[in-house]
Amino acid sequence: MENITDSSLQSLVKFLEITGILKRTPRTGWVDVGVYQPESVADHTFRTAFLCMLYADMQSLDQLKLLRMALIHDLPEAIIGDLMPSQKNPETKQNEQTAIHQMLNLLPKIQRENYLAVWNEYKEGKTKEAKAVRQLDKIEMALQAKEYEKFGSANNSLERFIKSAKDATVWPELKRLLCCIVEEK
Repeated sequence: MENITDSSLQSLVKFLEITGILKRTPRTGWVDVGVYQPESVADHTFRTAFLCMLYADMQSLDQLKLLRMALIHDLPEAIIGDLMPSQKNPETKQNEQTAIHQMLNLLPKIQRENYLAVWNEYKEGKTKEAKAVRQLDKIEMALQAKEYEKFGSANNSLERFIKSAKDATVWPELKRLLCCIVEEK
């Protein structure tokens, strides 16, 4: 870091401050169904990253790429907020693109380019790594839904979250994992 200018370090701090907003951003879906003290976007990202790390190790996938995708996938929500799928439209997708560029522009060029490439790969969802992270993201949501059910934290049914995860999970080994989560007593 000795070759980094004070201005670059200040930009890095600003980036970290913006990412910190995710720690205070509740997941909108949980709020919508009346979950008491719902998890934050950062909470979700944390466990999604663990799922990605473990899965990458077990399946010989690019662990660093999966971790980066997991950490970056909800990053724009620090600026635009957490949106449920029903709230997304072409305008919100453009806002998401603007937000990721705004945030990543605070980073040095090499990191900005690397992270933007990972972001784009995730959004396109075509590579094995992107497909894995997308499914693991939903599996983490299902696990959280089951925990809320177990502890009686929700006022309404959480079945829509389980259904969403089931619909998004297509790989046999991940379907098995999801089945273990859903059927856990």
